[in-house]
Formats: sequence, C-alpha cells, structure tokens
Amino acid sequence: MRSFLFVPADSERKLAKGPSSGPDALILDLEDSVAADRKAIARDMALAYLRSASRAGPKLYVRVNALDTGLTLGDLATVMQGKPDGVVFPKCVGQRDLDLLATWLDALEAREGFAAGSTRILTIATESAAAVLALGAAPAKHARLVGHSWGGEDLMADLGALAKGPSPGVYDDTFRLARTINLMASVAAGVTAYDTVYPDIKNVDGLRAEASDARRMGYGGKIAIHPDQVAIIHEVFTPSAQEVEWAKKVIATFESNPSAGVLTLDGKMLDKPHLVLARRLMSRVG
Repeated sequence: MRSFLFVPADSERKLAKGPSSGPDALILDLEDSVAADRKAIARDMALAYLRSASRAGPKLYVRVNALDTGLTLGDLATVMQGKPDGVVFPKCVGQRDLDLLATWLDALEAREGFAAGSTRILTIATESAAAVLALGAAPAKHARLVGHSWGGEDLMADLGALAKGPSPGVYDDTFRLARTINLMASVAAGVTAYDTVYPDIKNVDGLRAEASDARRMGYGGKIAIHPDQVAIIHEVFTPSAQEVEWAKKVIATFESNPSAGVLTLDGKMLDKPHLVLARRLMSRVG
C-alpha cells in the first residue's frame, strides 16, 4: 500500500467521499479529528461504515484513541464488530504498547469469530521523545504489523518545540532523527515505512517534494489528510516504467547467473544489494 487517507469518523459527508480519490486505505479517525464530546458518536459511525462499506474498495483501518486517554479498549470493542482490515495505533511507545494492542486484538477477534491475526496494525511511532528513543533502542515487531509511520505534530508538543523546522518540509535535526529512526525501525521489522502527513493542503509542489524526498530515503508510502493529496502520493510512490524495466533486467541477470556474486548490466557493475533493491521495487508495483 502506498497511501492512507484520514477521514473523520464522525463526518458522514467525508466518509462517503473518502473512497472516491482512490487511496489504498482509508483511516476512519476516532482520535485527533474528533471532538471529545463526539467520541462515542464517532465510534458508532465508524462501526456503521465498516458494516455497510463495499470491501472491493480501499482497505479500511480505524485510528483509535491513544492509550493514555482510557478510550482505546472501548474504541476497539465497538469497531472490531465491523471487522476492520486494520487499526492505526497513535502514540505507540515501542514493543510494550504494540504487544498490548495485539493482545486486545487477539481477544476481540476470538469474540467476533474472526480469523486470528487478521486485523493488521499501523503504528504512529514517534509522537513523543520516549517513543522515538524506544523505537531506536528496539524496533517494534509483530506479525500483525504492516508499517510504522512517524508523526511530527505531537512530537513538537512533547518537545516544546515552536515548529518542526524553519519552513514547511524542512525539518530540524530532532524531526529528521524521528523520520530516520522510523524508516530504519520499519526496515528492521520487515514492514513498510510510511511518511507523515503534509499539512499544507494547497501546496501541491511542497507535497510532491516531501514525498519524493521520503521515497528517495526508502519510504514506501505516505499518509494523506485530504483526498487531493492521494494522486500525488501515488505518482511519487509508484515505481516508474524505467525503474520497473531496470529491476526486471537485474533480476533476470542474476537468475541467469545464480552462482555469480558480481555481474555487469549495461556496462555497470551489479552485486547482491542491487538484486535486493530490484526485488523491493518489484514488490511495490501495484
């Protein structure tokens, strides 16, 4: 998956519009985009949407409220009745929190009669200093995990930072560190790294530049907060025809020479890291 699109779970209009932009997954949000006095309403609306939506469209994930709110388990107890494809887990602090969420999902899947392990998890893994340090010390892993994403807004608040950097898309060292650790932890866990949201909705060039920067680093996708952002994210994170052609040629060259360690292609040296990259590119072809 290249894209996740946030949709407030208490907005009937936005829920109805969500799939039309073609995201790979929708995130029915119970957290930041929902006011405190509408949390219960949002839960019920998310469940109704899960029960009624066509599963031929985007995957359906639900972002629950963070553990420190005391709402997480209640969110799960409601929305798991609708069999979401996955849960987005905000303010996750390392392996401890990931394991706790997975244990709750074990119990709720059993309650509903769903296949064990069928509900996947995407964490927002860098929303506090403690979360960044935990992720760097021991990359969180689990069979349910599809990816880690990093978040800058809550981290900014936790640090007491006045901004994430001098201008949009230009990050100070603390936020570059969070972005880098998230990428490395995702790779270490064998899952996709997802870049954070780009909040300036009208700045198309800025979004494209930040997404391109993330892809160059090794990120596999990005989270959107507006339907208009989805097409640009897909444009950036879908391997180009030239990249696919190169990857196929690299794989074919190694398959034709299985015992070779170093080969040449179009006059350039190839070794095993090129094969790893080629296979990774092909895994991202939709």
